[in-house]
Amino acid sequence: MKILPATDENIRKAAALIKQSGVVIYPTETVYGMGCAPQIPEAARKVCLIKGRADKPLPLICSDIEEAKRIVEFNPTAERLAERFWPGPLAIVLPAKVEYSIWVTHGAKTLAVRVPGHEVSRDLARLSGGVIVSTSANRADEPPTTTAIEAAERVGEGVDLILDGGRSPGGVPSTIIDLSGEHAWILRKGPVTSDQIKRVLYP
Repeated sequence: MKILPATDENIRKAAALIKQSGVVIYPTETVYGMGCAPQIPEAARKVCLIKGRADKPLPLICSDIEEAKRIVEFNPTAERLAERFWPGPLAIVLPAKVEYSIWVTHGAKTLAVRVPGHEVSRDLARLSGGVIVSTSANRADEPPTTTAIEAAERVGEGVDLILDGGRSPGGVPSTIIDLSGEHAWILRKGPVTSDQIKRVLYP
């Protein structure tokens, strides 16, 4: 496991590892994320083992909204929220249009997606094929990490590369809202508040 500065060259190295079933830790605007190629079952399984949890779906980040629309079915509410909060710390749960392994979905017919507000994570997703796993770089039931060193100490074993982009400014994971059914449900509170969401949906 190496810790490298998040330069353009090293982001390309990280993307090459992801394409070859590797696991990479990288900065986002919220906390440090741990990711892999969602279409490679063994890679997603490795992320679950490192995380110490295999009972919840793995969230995904996309390089842009077009990539998100390729893998999930958008509705008008999702369109409005994405227009307002992407790139940014809001993950939206929507019906899946592609099939990933059980290690990614854990049986769900939905996927949680977002376009991150951190350039490094967007570039990494783009160079890795447009979509990567983005679960927080910590073991289950432990606090999230905000620096590369913290991530290395918590979950470095089994990871192929850590991109050091300095301290992540957010400190808390992204907000998750479920828009896959008739009603909107906030599954996890985060930087985007319910009041902010309501102002967009009910102006």
